[in-house]
Amino acid sequence: MASRRPAATAAISARTGLDDALLERVVRVFYGTARHDPLLAPIFARITDWESHVERISAFWSSVALQSGRYHGQPMEAHLPLGLKPEHFARWLELWEETAQAECPPEGAALLVNRARRIADSLQHAVAFHAGALPPVRRRGTA
Repeated sequence: MASRRPAATAAISARTGLDDALLERVVRVFYGTARHDPLLAPIFARITDWESHVERISAFWSSVALQSGRYHGQPMEAHLPLGLKPEHFARWLELWEETAQAECPPEGAALLVNRARRIADSLQHAVAFHAGALPPVRRRGTA
């Protein structure tokens, strides 16, 4: 897969207009807004080294959107202790969508919004599960 990754990244970039520089700009603009948002600012106030965070999140979005493989981390574990609620996810998505649509070509914005919605659903489900709000999924053939 690693040998095919540069070609896949280039194809996605050509189709969407996204590249690492644009993704970093989206991340910076998003955080510039989110850090002043009444609901989200307290969550982001925990971050002390913004340059490292922007670099890590830009790598994350490069991996998610461009399939670059730049990100190596555990986003689920990073979000579990934050006390996130459905309204945090909804606001995060709202600001992310506004930022992506303002900063990206339409195809790139659509890709980022689609991936963000999937990520938010997954994280929200994991947070609820770990908080005991969801029962474990039962597999067929198990009691």
